[in-house]
Amino acid sequence: MEVLSLYDLNALVRRSLEQCLPDEYWVQAELSDVRTNSTGHCYLEFIQKDPRSNNLIAKARGTIWANVYRLLKPYFEESTGQAFASGIKVLVQVTVSFHELYGYSLTVQDIDPTYTLGDMARRRREILKQLEEEGVLTLNKELEMPVLPQRIAVVSSPTAAGYGDFCHQLKNNSRGFFFHTELFPALMQGDRVEESVLSALDAILNRQEDFDAVVIIRGGGATSDLSGFDTYLLAAACAQFPLPIITGIGHERDDTVLDSVAHTRVKTPTAAAEYLINCMELAADELEVLISQLHESVRSRLTEEHRKLTSYRNRIPSAVVRRVSDAKLTLLTTRKDISLAVQTSLSRQRHRLELLQQRLVDASPEKMLARGYSITLKDGKVVKDAALLNEEDEIITRFYRGEVTSVISRKS
Repeated sequence: MEVLSLYDLNALVRRSLEQCLPDEYWVQAELSDVRTNSTGHCYLEFIQKDPRSNNLIAKARGTIWANVYRLLKPYFEESTGQAFASGIKVLVQVTVSFHELYGYSLTVQDIDPTYTLGDMARRRREILKQLEEEGVLTLNKELEMPVLPQRIAVVSSPTAAGYGDFCHQLKNNSRGFFFHTELFPALMQGDRVEESVLSALDAILNRQEDFDAVVIIRGGGATSDLSGFDTYLLAAACAQFPLPIITGIGHERDDTVLDSVAHTRVKTPTAAAEYLINCMELAADELEVLISQLHESVRSRLTEEHRKLTSYRNRIPSAVVRRVSDAKLTLLTTRKDISLAVQTSLSRQRHRLELLQQRLVDASPEKMLARGYSITLKDGKVVKDAALLNEEDEIITRFYRGEVTSVISRKS
């Protein structure tokens, strides 16, 4: 029985693989655990999942040597607009190798970006189809952009050149329109784009009454960082956002999923500013047209009214003479009627006063005394009840002519 050392066995495996698989092979796989070291070599893992269960069914260690990686990475990212990172599907040309110490691995020689582009396009289509089936795909597009979009919530990195360009363009617009902008900071590249932008949108949603529209802009970053804008959660949030969303994330070749659901998609942050300025210009131009129409209507109305006044003025003299004559006759008749009515009323009131005067005279104390009545006074007050008098009280009895003073000696 032949006994082999582990090294000998691994060497046998290596020689067998080299003989059986001497060529280069194109392999479809998903990238996992992509990392580089200080020397520029890229180490990664290729995996394959079951499309139905999503369980891992194959795995292989991969290497891209520095001299290849320096050319392959920028070529791939420039072609796809996608970072060479874990989670993407690739079509790579590899050689199969086996090392006695490190084991089985694939060495990458080349890559086909069109395969990844196709997979990315498929994923975008799947997300858009899901949003359409849920009935939310075009909700944001259906919102009406305010006539004067002046209060703008901006989602961007505060240090991005594009954000500065956007603000400068708005502030220095040729017609002097005023815009109020407020920045809601977010990461616009890397693997936290989705989480960061969603957080900014939540903050805006809590103050949605303060804004007319939302602008999501990104400028100065690599096109390879756009994958964060191709996620279902971010697209669903933007599609259902209650304010119009304008995207200007600097991607001219293809629309991201976020671009597809936004109210308005422009290429750059500067173009986003120009879009808002143009909205204001349209409103200002329409207002100028309305002002011109108003001026014309006023002039036309004044001309018509002047014509009417001239016509009325020409008809006034004969009408006035007639009205004055009728008024004089009415005045004379009225004056005569008033005079007669006043005289009758004065006579009637005079007779009434005479009757009242006679009744007053008949009811006066002097008249009563003249008829034989007398008035008894005690301490200057009229005595109406004898029970109120006491013996020795002094009283005065007043007659028509004169009065007497008495002292009460007895009461009965």
